[in-house]
Amino acid sequence: MSAAAIAIEPMAAAHWDGVRRVYAEGIATGNATFETEAPAWEAWDRGHRADGRVVALSESGEVLGFGALSKVSDRCVYGGVAEVSVYVAAKARGAGLGRRLLERLIRDSEEAGIWTLQAGIFPENAASISLHEKSGFRVVGVRRRLGRLGGRWRDVALLERRSEQVGI
Repeated sequence: MSAAAIAIEPMAAAHWDGVRRVYAEGIATGNATFETEAPAWEAWDRGHRADGRVVALSESGEVLGFGALSKVSDRCVYGGVAEVSVYVAAKARGAGLGRRLLERLIRDSEEAGIWTLQAGIFPENAASISLHEKSGFRVVGVRRRLGRLGGRWRDVALLERRSEQVGI
C-alpha cells in the first residue's frame, strides 16, 4: 500500500462507518483502549473536539485510519490541553500512516491554540508509544492499575507533547 496515495482529510460524519470499523479493529487488539465496543456516532461526536478530527482515505475513499482530539477537562486552565487518539486499520499498519495522522493532529492542534497534547497508552502497545515519541511526545509516567479490561487491571503510560509554537 502506497502511503503517498493516501489522503489525510478532515473527518466528517459521513466517514463514521469507516472510522467505526477501524476503531473496532483497535478495540479487538485489547491494547488500544478500555472501550469494549465502538459507540454510535452521536456519542463519539460529543466526546471529541470538532477542530481536531482527521481521516486517512485510500484512493477509493476507504477509511484506513483516523485521529481525534478530546478535551481533558472543562476547567478553563486546561483549555489548551487535549488528549490525542490515533487508530490505523490492520491492513494499513507499518506504512507510516499513524505518523502522518499524528503529525496532522499536532499541526491542527497548534492552529487551534492547543499547547499540550497528551496520550494514555497501554505499555504493551510499544508501536504506539514509539510513534508518539518520534513525534515529540515524552513518557511522563505510568499510572499503575488504572482500570480493568477483560477482568484484569491495566497500566496506562501517560505521554505528553508541549508545543514549541503555542503558549510560549
